[in-house]
Amino acid sequence: FSQIINNYLDGTRGGATDRATPSVMHFRDSKRKVDYVLAYHYRKRVSQHQPGSGSPEPLHRSASSAVVSNGEPGKSCLEQQQQSGGQHEPPGHLGLSPLDALEEEKRVQRNEYERNLVEAGLEIEKDVENKSQGLSFVRIHAPWHVLSREAELLKIKMPTKKMYEIKEEGGILKKLNEIWCRLTEPLQPQVPQQDNTKMKSLSYPFSREKMYLYNIKDKDTFFDNATRSRIVSEQKGHINEERLFLLYQEWARYGVFYKFQPIDLIRKYFGEKIGLYFAWLGLYTEFLIPSSVVGVIVFFYGCITIESDIPSKEMCDQRNAFTMCPLCDKFCNYWNLSSACATARASHLFDNPATVFFSIFMALWATMFLEQWKRLQMRLSYFWDLTGLEEEEVSCEHPRPEYETKLLQKKLKTKNTTENASEDEKEKLTWRDRMPGYLANFSMILFMIMLTFSAVFGVMVYRITTAAALSFSTNETTRSNVRVTVTATAVIINLVVILILDEIYGAVAKWLTEIEVPKTEKTFEERLILKAFLLKFVNSYAPIFYVAFFKGRYVKFTLLPSHCIFVYLQCAPGGCLMELCIQLSIIMLGKQLIQNNLFEIGIPKLKKLFRKLKDERTEPKEINTNQSKDPQQWDLDYGLEPFTGLTPEYMEMIIQFGFVTLFVASFPLAPLFALLNNIIEVRLDAKKFVTELRRPDTVRAKDIGIWYNILSGIGKLSVIINAFVISVTSDFIPRLMYQYAYSQNGTMHGFVNHTLSYFNVSHLKAGTQPENSPFAQDVLFCRFKDYREPPWSQNPYEFSRQYWAVLSARLAFVILFQNLVMFLSVLVDWMIPDIPKDISEQIKKEKSVLVDFFLKEEHEKLKLIESFITRDKHRPQSGAKGQRIRAASFCQFSQSQKGSLASFSSQHTEV
Repeated sequence: FSQIINNYLDGTRGGATDRATPSVMHFRDSKRKVDYVLAYHYRKRVSQHQPGSGSPEPLHRSASSAVVSNGEPGKSCLEQQQQSGGQHEPPGHLGLSPLDALEEEKRVQRNEYERNLVEAGLEIEKDVENKSQGLSFVRIHAPWHVLSREAELLKIKMPTKKMYEIKEEGGILKKLNEIWCRLTEPLQPQVPQQDNTKMKSLSYPFSREKMYLYNIKDKDTFFDNATRSRIVSEQKGHINEERLFLLYQEWARYGVFYKFQPIDLIRKYFGEKIGLYFAWLGLYTEFLIPSSVVGVIVFFYGCITIESDIPSKEMCDQRNAFTMCPLCDKFCNYWNLSSACATARASHLFDNPATVFFSIFMALWATMFLEQWKRLQMRLSYFWDLTGLEEEEVSCEHPRPEYETKLLQKKLKTKNTTENASEDEKEKLTWRDRMPGYLANFSMILFMIMLTFSAVFGVMVYRITTAAALSFSTNETTRSNVRVTVTATAVIINLVVILILDEIYGAVAKWLTEIEVPKTEKTFEERLILKAFLLKFVNSYAPIFYVAFFKGRYVKFTLLPSHCIFVYLQCAPGGCLMELCIQLSIIMLGKQLIQNNLFEIGIPKLKKLFRKLKDERTEPKEINTNQSKDPQQWDLDYGLEPFTGLTPEYMEMIIQFGFVTLFVASFPLAPLFALLNNIIEVRLDAKKFVTELRRPDTVRAKDIGIWYNILSGIGKLSVIINAFVISVTSDFIPRLMYQYAYSQNGTMHGFVNHTLSYFNVSHLKAGTQPENSPFAQDVLFCRFKDYREPPWSQNPYEFSRQYWAVLSARLAFVILFQNLVMFLSVLVDWMIPDIPKDISEQIKKEKSVLVDFFLKEEHEKLKLIESFITRDKHRPQSGAKGQRIRAASFCQFSQSQKGSLASFSSQHTEV
């Protein structure tokens, strides 16, 4: 079976705007609602059929009656099987071809599966298989007794009859909130709102013994569709409702990009887990607005101050005539520093004092974002009745089938080999059982990381070989643009490699997690996320780390200022920060445009087209007499892409969060591009969930899980990385040191000359001098960027005192910056409570109201018992028979109250 979770949308498929008709949402009796749909491909036997018949006839048909019921008028699975051919024969019996034997085995498994569904209390309706092969659907309905039983087992909180008032904040906060609501009213989606937002129903885990407590007006609507879907999926079973059209109109269209998301409606339809994802994505996108504004201001500050930047002026002033040493041996000539004027001016746009402020701002921004998310998450948990969810449902988590299979194999092996193993070891997989998987994980992850580093090294080799080849070109324009050509093409190659390895690493992470055999789905998901994030983090950021911290560093330790094999691994004369900015911007924008948008739009459509062509090729063109003129909802939804989880959605946003925070000192416009991408991403994901994916099983969750820990780790890592980017990669510290320690007048005049060292051209090795240089005879000394002793000193070309002073200042800045920002982050964390004050008070009030409500109900029951006894005393029944009736009635009532009181006592203890 493959599950179909219907996602049909009138108005988006075919252009119609009418809602789905009741017959689409119910069984053929138009009464029982369809809660889940299963689909399977069938093929009737072709080995034994009447010659000359129009279509092959099967020896045994799958259950062909329309309805299989449990507790309703209808036929049982066993009766249908007897009608359709008696007892099942083994798949490999004589006369069956291998293909027919396989189909027979599948049919037996399907019938057993359906029989188990019926025995569990579910009701199913099946299509008649009237073609030689094709697609068939099994519709599932959960009656009230199944819903109530499973809701009690899963401890699902349901609203009681008790309502209580939600206390609102008063004073200036209330006024500000009212003003904000009026200002944002045009941005609110046009979806139905709760009639009275000041009142909230008191929720309590469902109990069949306390049915009188709950506000059950209609058993068919008491459990909403998301809850019904979740309950049935525990058995095996879900379908959508009419609110999907509203979601499309107010959420899943690009035309409503300016509106807030209808988070409550998303949660009601898709469940809490997906609702939390879109709430987190919406908050993240909103927080990108202030960071984008500040980033643009920092960028414009660089644009405005570029004309007054003294170091840039000195580099662009041709009168200074800084003759630079050749960039390579023999084929490179001496050159003037003023030729790098454009690079120097562009570097100032990102390498200026405002960058330091922006780095501190972004570190605090990340902390405030995480704190605000914790508050919003707690608010949603309260209004969605998710408080205490983890404690209530920890016992309901089932082991994965793969884990149980592995455990069964271990038990059989242990039984056949030794009886010395303890019972505890037999009942679970120990670290010894998982050791092969752990070793495979460690070795494969290490290999993948080395593969990433090899790709970076390969691009380095490409830079060297391509630059060397272009240097021999006879075209002057080609030779003059070698650095630009090599840098641009290398970054594009890096992007392509990253996109390819990302897809490979995702599949590898899933395979590694499977061989590790985690026990539960939650553990499986967490380990998969950690592996995928580690591999994709290294893959995405390895080229950026190389440019930021390693490129050109080891060249400074060579005796001579230039060697041909190393020259193209150095940064441009303007510094490494500009190249880091280019690398970061191209990789970030490329991933967002290609991977996050084009792949998300194109790949599902290609898969859908491929699946359609495959079905048309494999299935014969036959008339299905059972199918109505218009395709049913499940027929259309079967062509949609299956839901594979939220991990890819979170992953692309977490990687983007890293681009925004980790290297923001080199690219202040990163938040702006992330904001523009996310405005599209929200609607793209919404449209994908509404129109292109089968509706996923609803899953309850009180938080975003391990993703929060990853975000927190990236936020702390960003402080360290930005400290090193400012101190090591940029010229901020050398400029600061020159202005306050070496400048004679406290200005930046003379900074460029201060950072350039001298080299005596007569010390060049034989055969490395520039060939055919027009002014080689006039050059006695050339300059190169470094802090080295001049050739006329006692220790020529050794590191100078300025070098060690600047290095000490760099390290001091890293320590100071890191501790300052960490202190401010902790201060912000301490000042902003994780739980909003009003929500904290409401939770306490809810507990108090819950206790009072149960005490009142039990008090009324006790009064009823007293009145029952008093009435019996005044109207006594004669004889022993009357006494037995009174005693039996009172005992039965007392027992029910005892159970009710015991259950309440347990809940009160937890509170």
